Amino acid sequence: MDLPDFEPGTVWIVGAGPGDVGLLTLLAWHGMGLADCVVYDALVGDDVLKLARPDAELIYAGKRGGKPSPQQTDISDLLVNEAQKGKRVLRLKGGDPFVFGRGAEECLRLAQANIRFRVVPGITAGVGALAYAGIPVTTRGKNTAVTFITGYTQGGTVPDDIDWPALSRGSPALVFYMGAPHLAHIAEKLMEAGRSGDEPVAIISRATLPEQKVLETTLACCADDLKQTKLAAPTLVVVGAVAALRRDMRWFEET
Repeated sequence: MDLPDFEPGTVWIVGAGPGDVGLLTLLAWHGMGLADCVVYDALVGDDVLKLARPDAELIYAGKRGGKPSPQQTDISDLLVNEAQKGKRVLRLKGGDPFVFGRGAEECLRLAQANIRFRVVPGITAGVGALAYAGIPVTTRGKNTAVTFITGYTQGGTVPDDIDWPALSRGSPALVFYMGAPHLAHIAEKLMEAGRSGDEPVAIISRATLPEQKVLETTLACCADDLKQTKLAAPTLVVVGAVAALRRDMRWFEET
């Protein structure tokens, strides 16, 4: 198999997928076995990190909402500094680097420093988590469009530039990343914009991992139901008729 070389002094920006180590791409696995230095996120599991070379340096650079975290500029500078030392640097990010992963900011910083880089896409949670929950992203008769929305900005609030009426009308299926902390606000805005309170909602916790849990609820009840269950982060919120298909399509049994 002819896979690309990982050259010294370069950086690979790699998506680790939603959690299950088996969902890594072959190119991600290849890079992990060659990297001198792995800079990894909070959502990257131990099973994934075990794929690194035994002598590789592992550097934690995780950011979690509401907790002290490295600044993005510091992480980007770290990638530059390690590459300038002649190391093969692998930046390992949960999901896909370019789907709410801030991979673009890191690539731009590398480009400014004339550091060559490669982007290795990963399975984003909006696809992988839904599949493991038995929820199709799209299916005939239910939806012909899906929208991915971040529910949590860098400042810890819901984005203030969302056009809620357009979002409500334009996409039968809505997938909110990091939406749980502000679920009451999100549900209220959607119902004000015309979505029915009876619309199915699924909240997926620890997707693709053995401890995965899925809460089936409705738009009107989802915030209260989430408080009662206290699902562990990270979570993903799915709004739309496709969420109800889980009743017949669930295949990955949660413990």
